Amino acid sequence: MSRPRKPPRKGRLPTSELHETRTPSPDSETDVDLIELDDEKGPQRRCIVTRKSGNPDGMLRFVIAPDGTVVPDLAVKLPGRGIWLSANRDVLETARTRHLFSRAARQPVKVPEDIAQVLVSGIEARLVQGLGLARRAGQALCGFVKCREWIAAGKAGLVIQGSGGSPDELRRLISGNNKLPVLTLPAQMLATAFGREHAVYVVIAPGALAQRLMAEHERFLGLTDGLVPEPHQGRLGREQAGI
Repeated sequence: MSRPRKPPRKGRLPTSELHETRTPSPDSETDVDLIELDDEKGPQRRCIVTRKSGNPDGMLRFVIAPDGTVVPDLAVKLPGRGIWLSANRDVLETARTRHLFSRAARQPVKVPEDIAQVLVSGIEARLVQGLGLARRAGQALCGFVKCREWIAAGKAGLVIQGSGGSPDELRRLISGNNKLPVLTLPAQMLATAFGREHAVYVVIAPGALAQRLMAEHERFLGLTDGLVPEPHQGRLGREQAGI
């Protein structure tokens, strides 16, 4: 005669239910409070909405301020347990409308209504900051002729075209170097970084700065639905690069 199965101890879920909470559908009501948040150790972070893990450089970190406000931490420097999201506008909206920030933090929180725009503005500032740093370090050039010389000499690791640039002109610039990554950014952003009234082409030397710009660009596109909007006047002057 088989022994009766013992019911699970109070406060614990049966194994089958525990398994189910690890892989919820992104479209379902997610019980974040039934799982542990990312411990922020190791090379990857886990999104509280999709439950997928990824490189933190391409994700978004948030912390809860003492007053309960959800604060973006693009530089990943603010103290406190981080809440991570994939850099995607729909994921951010899901976390906001389904109160997942509150359930992840296990406390009432306040999500700013303009949090998406704050993130976009912050990433724009970080892109300008990264371009300026590369320029001052001698790892970036602006202008068609100079860029083409670097590409021909094998010194370019990344090509950036300003929005509105000609596809035919870009092909002439690359001159068959089709393996070079090419990003598109607002032309005003390039002009701001290089102190010019107008800029269309920029090349970046291979290395950490080029990798940083590609990661920021990925986050930028994720939050703008793949579009490249021109920054609002005055937006890049705000000290948001560190948020």
